Amino acid sequence: MNSIERFYATVNRESVDRPAAWLGMPDIHAQPALFDYYKVKNMHELKLSIGDDFYAVDVPYRSEKASAIYAAFDWYMNGSDVDAEDRTLTTPGCFCDAEEIEDLDFFEWPDPEKYIDREECRRIVEMAPEDKVKLGMCWSAHFQDTCASFGMETALMNMLANPEIYEAVDEKVMNFYLRANEIFYEATKGKLHAVLIGNDMGSQRGLMLSPQCVRDFIIPGCRKLVEQAHAYGLKVIYHSCGSIVDVIPDLIEAGVDVIHPIQALAAGMEPQNLKDKFGGKVSFCGGVDTQDLLVNGTPDQVRAKVEELRAIFPTGLIISPSHEAILPDVPPANIHALFEAVNRLN
Repeated sequence: MNSIERFYATVNRESVDRPAAWLGMPDIHAQPALFDYYKVKNMHELKLSIGDDFYAVDVPYRSEKASAIYAAFDWYMNGSDVDAEDRTLTTPGCFCDAEEIEDLDFFEWPDPEKYIDREECRRIVEMAPEDKVKLGMCWSAHFQDTCASFGMETALMNMLANPEIYEAVDEKVMNFYLRANEIFYEATKGKLHAVLIGNDMGSQRGLMLSPQCVRDFIIPGCRKLVEQAHAYGLKVIYHSCGSIVDVIPDLIEAGVDVIHPIQALAAGMEPQNLKDKFGGKVSFCGGVDTQDLLVNGTPDQVRAKVEELRAIFPTGLIISPSHEAILPDVPPANIHALFEAVNRLN
């Protein structure tokens, strides 16, 4: 099997020759050690050397205020691009005192048409080898952005006390992402295989908001984003850190193809529990713990974890670190051990 065949078989929970695997997106501060270990010069060379099945690309977004699409909104009205490296949802945003729809009118909403270069979209996707799964990192984190626009405490209070104003901001954010994704999908039509979208809504012990609030305020946007991606023939990997076991049925109903990540130390997210509850209904990505194992474990312990995951999920799991951003505290030797164990054929 090549990587693309392996990916589609995993999504469909069909037999595979070995598990599909994904490195994730190493943090900029973790990259030098990985480059040195693998004797490569940049992320492009690392993606080709690491031994996984994916080639992930960010949507190329450049404006006067932002260098990444997940930082497109200047919620702090300072043009600082603060979310690019220091993303926060708790700092009061520019709508923190808004009570009426009219109180939102002062904000300058960005136009993705002006800041996404179609040629650059094509160029970065075409850098991927033909046999790799081309994964667009679209994010489209409308819940996180809406929370940032108010500050999370105010946003969550508005969900209950003033839902109209919360939904008005969320609709604007959703329209931005739907248009941005359309530009990206049209520019790369026939070249992408999958996209990653998502919202962080889980903590270590459970959801950050009630399951009903997730259903009312997050799942409708999820469904729109999934339907849009599916219309272009793309599989959808949906991301949320933390324990989201209580709303996995809702994500499945919304059409999500793969749940990312299996954050195995979060409550209810143990691989065996997920396989028992949802193994015939959706596929997963993750499972190799980045909170303790990859940081403090030995290469042999990492290999043992991969073997355990392979036994629980003979298919239906893309084995990957349990956070998409590998941090500097993860020894490269443990990443090597992960992929060494994954690449053993059945």
